[in-house]
Amino acid sequence: MKRIAVGIFLLFLAVPGLAQTEKLGPGDAVRVTVFQQPDLTTEARIAERGTITVPLVGEVKVQGMSLAEAGKKIAGEFERGQFLKNPQVHVSLTTLRSSQVSVLGLVARPGRYALDDTSAHLAGDTVTVLRAGKDYKVDMLAKPFKLQGGDTVHVERAPVFYIYGEVARSGAYPVLPNMTVMQAIVAGGGITPRGSERRLKLRRSGADGKLVETDTSLRDIVKPDDVIYVKEALF
Repeated sequence: MKRIAVGIFLLFLAVPGLAQTEKLGPGDAVRVTVFQQPDLTTEARIAERGTITVPLVGEVKVQGMSLAEAGKKIAGEFERGQFLKNPQVHVSLTTLRSSQVSVLGLVARPGRYALDDTSAHLAGDTVTVLRAGKDYKVDMLAKPFKLQGGDTVHVERAPVFYIYGEVARSGAYPVLPNMTVMQAIVAGGGITPRGSERRLKLRRSGADGKLVETDTSLRDIVKPDDVIYVKEALF
């Protein structure tokens, strides 16, 4: 029986920049512009210690500040050093990397990922999102879910059914919404010349957890962990 590959998709939608209520953090890249002082314009990435290097004034700590607060802080440093009088400093975001999410579970490459200049959404299988100590079960097929920095996403096993017997490709396959036995057989490559669509068996766990085998038809709905057996035709 072949192994099912379970994946997670990150769909990214561009946003204009850091919202007014969000704060700068290590890894973010900013552009510092000083009005009527083009030589002082600089681009910098916030270091792990939360600082950027600004011409003339040196290191300035901007971690935890909004863009407007960072601009005021840098302007104050210019005045304090008597480099400029009443400077007008504008700080804009060029890359947002401080917001990261952890992706764990049944994924090809688990790890931490930056929400780089984006507002990230998930789509695909059912996942669990851990946020601020609370778990959220998210059905990705029902509705996209907006991620936030610090979220932990755990990708669970996708629901599957099993098909074997007189089909072209026996194995395990994802269960789709309202999937019928006919569609399940198609997923398995169809019935072989030796098989019969009139001789189908279905094994499903009962209320007591024991497997119950019954006859099934092409129109029956498939459920997770169902086992479909296509028997040989009677000649």
